[in-house]
Amino acid sequence: MLLLSINTSRPIDVDYQGKTISTGIFKKPIDAPVFVTQANLKDDLQADLKNHGGEHKAVYAFSSDHYPYWRNTLQNSELKPGSFGENLTISGFDESTLHIGDQLSIGQCILEITQPRVPCFKLGIAVGNKNMPRLFIENFATGIYLRVLQEGVIETGNKVEVIKEGTSRVSVQSLFRAYYDKDFQDPRSVLEKVVLIPELSAEWSKKVTARLAAGN
Repeated sequence: MLLLSINTSRPIDVDYQGKTISTGIFKKPIDAPVFVTQANLKDDLQADLKNHGGEHKAVYAFSSDHYPYWRNTLQNSELKPGSFGENLTISGFDESTLHIGDQLSIGQCILEITQPRVPCFKLGIAVGNKNMPRLFIENFATGIYLRVLQEGVIETGNKVEVIKEGTSRVSVQSLFRAYYDKDFQDPRSVLEKVVLIPELSAEWSKKVTARLAAGN
């Protein structure tokens, strides 16, 4: 895996259904090394701190391999790194083979996988398609949120390596599908396994616990 692009933004105001909202989803590539803190990338800010950022979602990474599919599906050849609001665009970054609790080395940083992404309406704004949140969920290629275990500098061209595997080996995509995909086989076994993983984000631990308690 290779870090192809580092993308940051500051919140801007946009018009949405007659209202003005603030969003930091419009990430742009930067051609310089970046310091990553436990809270975020330097100079990258979120507008909605209730649903974005924080320890378990300090960094969001997305695979460059997904871009051809979305350029074709959305009929938008202009999609470039950062278009999905990701901080890091990484080649070979596969949700089906990366697991909750895996630790990744990038430059001076060590990052830990905490959860898949669940898109909100702002993703639709970013790509110019109001159906994008639904399409994104149905595709199961969600990108991955990361906790920062070791702060440091990263730069484009850094190798991305798994240096420690999560103990329970539940892939990010398996978790997402077990929760959202009605055709997924035996979702309960995956949810029962993942809820015991200490590296799972508090947000997803709560979601999974509630789903199991409901017996669905």
